[in-house]
Amino acid sequence: MSLNIFNRKNKNKVVKKIDYKYSEDRITKELDDYVNSTYGEHYSSNNFQATEFIIDGGHGEGFCIGNILKYAQRYGKKDGYNRKDLMKVLHYGIIALHVHDLNNGESESNETK
Repeated sequence: MSLNIFNRKNKNKVVKKIDYKYSEDRITKELDDYVNSTYGEHYSSNNFQATEFIIDGGHGEGFCIGNILKYAQRYGKKDGYNRKDLMKVLHYGIIALHVHDLNNGESESNETK
């Protein structure tokens, strides 16, 4: 996998090959596929997910951290060493980062992108 790095002085793109030691390239692709699949599941209703209402109500951080703990503690117990539980931990971590950015003025809304 290649990493695109931009030289700020002359704005040239430099492509650098990264030799990932922990399969990060493959796993981030798998995580992307998993996250995309959640948008078609029963948790999404009328293009809204319950998580959106929880975040709008001011409870997003606690909800995400609680779910990270839930799925991390469940890993290895319910359904054995279920890879999907780890995907859920990562997905809720991403949502927690989104909530962090919203709460700290570090994020653009999807409408302005």
